[in-house]
Amino acid sequence: MVLQQRIDSELEKNFYEHDRTLQKILQESLSPEFYAYAQQQLMHFGMLTANEIDERARHTDREGQPRLEKYDKYGDDASHVWVNEGYKKTVEETYRTGIVGYVHKDIPELGHKGNYVYSFAQGYLLSQAEPGFYCPVTLTQATAYLLDHYASDEVKKKFLPHVCATGDVELFEGATFLTERQGGSDVGANVVKAVADGDNYRLYGEKYFASNAGMAGVAMVLARMEGAPEGSRGLSLFAVPWRQKDGSLNGIQLRRLKDKLGVKAVPSGEVEFDGALAYVVGDPTKGFYYMMEALNLSRICNAIASLGIMRRAFNEAYTYADRRNAFGKKLTEFPMIRESLSTLKAKLEVELVTTFDLIRLYDKVSSGNASDEDVILNRLKIAILKKEAAEQAIHFSHEAIEMHGGNGYIEDFVTPRLLRDAQVLTVWEGTANILGLELIRLVNKFDAHTLFMDEITTRLHVLPDNAWHKRVVGVAGKLAMDLMTFAKLDPDHQTIEAKALMHEMALLYEAVIALEWAARYGGQHEKLMEIFIETNWSERAVGDAKKSVQYFESIL
Repeated sequence: MVLQQRIDSELEKNFYEHDRTLQKILQESLSPEFYAYAQQQLMHFGMLTANEIDERARHTDREGQPRLEKYDKYGDDASHVWVNEGYKKTVEETYRTGIVGYVHKDIPELGHKGNYVYSFAQGYLLSQAEPGFYCPVTLTQATAYLLDHYASDEVKKKFLPHVCATGDVELFEGATFLTERQGGSDVGANVVKAVADGDNYRLYGEKYFASNAGMAGVAMVLARMEGAPEGSRGLSLFAVPWRQKDGSLNGIQLRRLKDKLGVKAVPSGEVEFDGALAYVVGDPTKGFYYMMEALNLSRICNAIASLGIMRRAFNEAYTYADRRNAFGKKLTEFPMIRESLSTLKAKLEVELVTTFDLIRLYDKVSSGNASDEDVILNRLKIAILKKEAAEQAIHFSHEAIEMHGGNGYIEDFVTPRLLRDAQVLTVWEGTANILGLELIRLVNKFDAHTLFMDEITTRLHVLPDNAWHKRVVGVAGKLAMDLMTFAKLDPDHQTIEAKALMHEMALLYEAVIALEWAARYGGQHEKLMEIFIETNWSERAVGDAKKSVQYFESIL
């Protein structure tokens, strides 16, 4: 514990202050006035996440996990979820920042709405301390999106101000309930039914994996109206308040909370509806379509949570290595350690910039100002980056544990929690297999691979022609040919190739962004680009110098 306390005291105590790459992203993306506001707010939130929120996350994970209090003192079903006081404080402080609300309403100091770039910058800082709590924030973002885009004025007025609360009105956290026992990823097999009751509906049935259960003020639920067709086309979307006006449960019961490997902060449970009052959202025939729109937003959130874990894992690994002595030297004096840390640093920085390149496109798409091609590219990039980031979060957590040696496996350190929390990110919002099916749909229906390669080629064309550029152009040419072959395969063979191709697409996209930032900023970003490209498409012979070792001191 003495060693851990010394390391904690030497870690950055503000997750935003020294993140120059994130600051450059925001400066590029926001107006000068908005950027000045963001700098002030994120400096404060960066300090909060690195200190109080981080300490509360440690407590919640180890000692203060949510608990289901099934019955009250009279023996009646209360289905109440207990959370600790620190968790409640984190809820209050986080939503007051406008992480959800200011995407949909004006920031008072600016007189206009925020955007997803700013919201995801907040989520990235939060996830470095508490990726578990970023799940409820994600669900609340998805709920706000669905209400704002598709709900009637009446339903929107009833719920949206509360879902977007920033301390001005009572907060309703959100939730999206899809999964049922017999369906899982096959949402079309869902059987929860909606029975008409005047102008509204009553829901009956169960949802088997419902996150933020008991904490959400309103849940977005897919259910099947009587007489609706089978499959996903027969599902409608409903807004379901957790409680009635008098505070009693709205025909909802919690059977149990799931005992999960990680993300202990978020209560995930089995929910039963027995006549729950529900308000239909939008066109009853488009419920599945609406929920898939929200799922794309949640997938970006998932990638942001992954990046937060990657950043924290890297910070922990580097700080430990720079203070740990072995065999008469600091760990960071050994070439193999330098190679590991530099490679992680390059991947982290490049993937961060690439994800925010996608988020700028998502802001355009979600505002309704995008072309049909933009919409398809948005879906494609979300799928490949969600998959890549989630897998990298596990890799970074593993590397941080290994850098700590035996200490990395001890729960006194944050590293075990990072690995436990990272593991779920490959599952939530779509496994690699499900994302592979998304690639197949987009290629077969919209020629998304052609749009992707056209954009890559266009962006490469305007960049400086040097050895690194030529290497990436060669990679792009090979991938273009592979994707053309992929598009001609039968569906079964496409499923075999999809995941590997998504990884290659993610790396190429990231390489183009790395070249762009190297051309724009030079210096450290040029070195990071060289490390990234050499790591993924090496042409060096065994024994030749490695950029990751050569550049260690200048990038770290």
